[in-house]
Amino acid sequence: MIKHLLVGADPERLETWIKFPGNSLCRDCRATCCSLPVEVRIKDLIRLGVIDEFEAGEPPKQIAKRLMKEGIVGHFNQKSGIFTLQHHSSGDCLYLDQKSRLCTVYANRPDTCRNHPQIGPKPGYCAFQPKPGHR
Repeated sequence: MIKHLLVGADPERLETWIKFPGNSLCRDCRATCCSLPVEVRIKDLIRLGVIDEFEAGEPPKQIAKRLMKEGIVGHFNQKSGIFTLQHHSSGDCLYLDQKSRLCTVYANRPDTCRNHPQIGPKPGYCAFQPKPGHR
């Protein structure tokens, strides 16, 4: 293993991120990417089951207001139409299981998550941090 894999990256400092070699890295990671902002669109919200096809026809601002009230969305950018999912007080994604560190909606996860790390703050790199005991 490479030394910086053992230490882990700092999500706030892109220069510490490592080249993503493939999904095998994910098995030993503490899901650091799940503490990054998760931007979603209407189709992601439908896939997650928080809105339905009928509601998707409503004004996005109205959808955002309801989902913010329910604690699912933390921010809505009206200009771009992008919603940002809410995070736990720990900083983790709303859908990340706090104990197992696994995604609770993996099969229905948003495109942002499906495309990580090919698309993101540093394409092709990830903020790998080893799970305790995997150093």
